[in-house]
Amino acid sequence: MRHYFIMESYKDGDMFRSRELFRLGTNPGKYVIYPGGRAFYIDEVVEDRLAALGVEPSADEIEDVFWPFIKPEIKRVIEPFRRRGKARRKKAKITPKEEEQVRAEAAEFDKRRIHYLRSGRMDQGGLGRMHLKLYAWLSEKSRDEIEQRFMRMERRLDPSELKTYTFVIFDLHRFFTQSWAKRIPQGLSPEKMESHFLEEICRLNADSSFWAGEETGDSLHEYLRRYVVMFFDNPFMEDTFLRDHVREFMDGHRKWRFPERKRTMNLAEASSIFGVAKDILESMSRRGVIRLFRRMAQKLHPDKGGKHEEFIKLADAYRELLKRKGHK
Repeated sequence: MRHYFIMESYKDGDMFRSRELFRLGTNPGKYVIYPGGRAFYIDEVVEDRLAALGVEPSADEIEDVFWPFIKPEIKRVIEPFRRRGKARRKKAKITPKEEEQVRAEAAEFDKRRIHYLRSGRMDQGGLGRMHLKLYAWLSEKSRDEIEQRFMRMERRLDPSELKTYTFVIFDLHRFFTQSWAKRIPQGLSPEKMESHFLEEICRLNADSSFWAGEETGDSLHEYLRRYVVMFFDNPFMEDTFLRDHVREFMDGHRKWRFPERKRTMNLAEASSIFGVAKDILESMSRRGVIRLFRRMAQKLHPDKGGKHEEFIKLADAYRELLKRKGHK
């Protein structure tokens, strides 16, 4: 059963730690009072408890804490006004001092996460061009508060993105020499990728500067365990490589027309493209199909001298075979 708490980041020497302020139990909604109509307010016991600890949050800050637990019919009415109010507050520019603080404090791993969650792009070449204001919320917060916010942001990811997300944020493409490693992780060696992922997550787990103020212990930190699940329990997005390749193809050809919509490829056609007997393809496991595609991609990819049209046919066949195999 999930339990909720109001926590606070506080400065302890040259680092920030977290402390528990108020236990909300399993149903924080019980502290929301509805006097009638579309109005609501937060039970005074919450403010009294926080004030007793020397903490005096603004009305907006308290509302933000309890907003997920407001009745849906009231949220629908109030949400537009909340968004406009937040938009006005976000327009304020950060000061040069705050910019310097962000540069000094923002971890590279956090920047990569924000970049993907904001842009959805696998290529992180634009990381250095992102405005420092996007990282400002990382300042003066404990690692616990930062990770809690990332967990909320990651809930917006589609399940099909989860493995791609971990591939990007742990910067795994840098361990491969293929020019297309950033765009087609499906074609890379899964064994090598898994090995480097484990090395990177263990390295991050042991990085004392990243966990400053947060106890790590001898095992993998609980905030990193979710990435192990994302990486090993999910497949890559099946259309990522095709979508990115077609986009690149379009950018490089001014006179390009969308190909006519084709019917679903049958097993005989896939057999011809992969050069493998139909009965072998039919009995092949999902992992076997991925390995077969990897070998063929090495030969047919345009970066290796192959033709665009042949590679797209290979990609179509690969996608159809994966659909047949399901997620087993």
